[in-house]
Amino acid sequence: MQIYNTLTRRKERFQPIEPGRVRMYVCGMTVYDYCHLGHARVMVAFDVVTRYLRWRGLDVTYVRNITDIDDKILKRADENGESIGALTERMIAAMHEDEARLFVLRPDHEPRATGHVAEIIAMIETLIDKGYAYAASNGDVYYRVRKFEGYGKLNNRDLDEMRSGARVEVDEHKEDPLDFVLWKAAKPGEASWSSPWGEGRPGWHIECSAMSTCCLGETFDIHGGGPDLTFPHHENEIAQSEAATGKPYVNTWMHAGAVRVDQEKMSKSLGNFFTIREVLESHDPEVVRYLLVASHYRSAINYAPESLADARKSLERFYNSLEGVAYDSGEDKVDGGFDERFVAAMDDDFNTPEALSVLFDLARELNRARKEAPDRAPPLAAELKRLGGVLGLLQQEPEAFLKGGAGVLPLSEAEIEAKIVARAEAKKARDFAAADGIRDELATLGIILKDSREGTTWVLEKTD
Repeated sequence: MQIYNTLTRRKERFQPIEPGRVRMYVCGMTVYDYCHLGHARVMVAFDVVTRYLRWRGLDVTYVRNITDIDDKILKRADENGESIGALTERMIAAMHEDEARLFVLRPDHEPRATGHVAEIIAMIETLIDKGYAYAASNGDVYYRVRKFEGYGKLNNRDLDEMRSGARVEVDEHKEDPLDFVLWKAAKPGEASWSSPWGEGRPGWHIECSAMSTCCLGETFDIHGGGPDLTFPHHENEIAQSEAATGKPYVNTWMHAGAVRVDQEKMSKSLGNFFTIREVLESHDPEVVRYLLVASHYRSAINYAPESLADARKSLERFYNSLEGVAYDSGEDKVDGGFDERFVAAMDDDFNTPEALSVLFDLARELNRARKEAPDRAPPLAAELKRLGGVLGLLQQEPEAFLKGGAGVLPLSEAEIEAKIVARAEAKKARDFAAADGIRDELATLGIILKDSREGTTWVLEKTD
């Protein structure tokens, strides 16, 4: 198995530190607002990684943290007139609802920053004792960036180049403008914890160093996150962790691609910012998940009406192939090398586009079998469902997706079935004009009739 390592900027053979076991940490959400599409990108990308590694027989411990104390949280709670705890609990519950609708499995551990303050303080004390950090006169504690020789290695940046090009906030309490905060002194009325440096709270970067070490050990296999975290967040994590422990922090760094909207960067200022729940109000969750899976995890995704329409059509091709097949749930492989090709694609840095092309070939083979060799259809359908499940796809019943997943029905199901009966009676009476009229009437409403030897079924065609 090969994984692209952001640290080395190349694909590398993946060898877990402990044979058969993978320890993975992914930076999670700062829970002051609802999750957006960028969060969905990271959720789904590392859900696929976790599912695949487990499917390959590895014991995966997946940790994704929650930042539940932060400047944005303090500000939003104050604006809402609610406590910090009430805000964060509400947003965490909403996050869990969003990920469940996207078929994202929950991480094994979800540590919260407020639950690890003692460990954070202990790590800061270690950094001070080793000379990598210092307490300033204002009650803040800062990290000495120039003290750590490897600073910049994740992003291939030179310190002096960073200094000249950085928009660094002027702070007279810092020894160097590049130094970053580990502990923030509390302002009057703010939530705070006692520390050797006075009342305060953790800086953002130190949270992940402490929580990942507590959950996974001083060196672990994979660290993941969004594309905007490589600098400074992950760079700072490396500096903190390796200075504190004297050991390599992470073997493989993985970063998901960005989400663009109509080829522009998603941002609130451009008015093209979408939360997950806003998107799911009008689109089937599996369609959204398919869009996120169809691109390689390191590639940027373009979110647009036409891309969602294409995603739905692709899923319809799969579900149309599966519809009406009484597939078995056994693990018997079928001829055609589909399983081997799927593994080869996913072993190549989780190449989901290539893996999906294998599924399309499998669906085509299933369609042929339905017509030419019906006995082969059930195991082919089972294979399609099994491999699709590795990507978190194709786990609905075909009829449920094709009917209910497309949108709001223009007629009740009873009304649709009544028209199908009326059409059948018209055909029996050889009134083909009336039968065609019923079919065309339903088609204008997006209800497509499908005739077979078993009878007439229908699907709701999505119109975007």
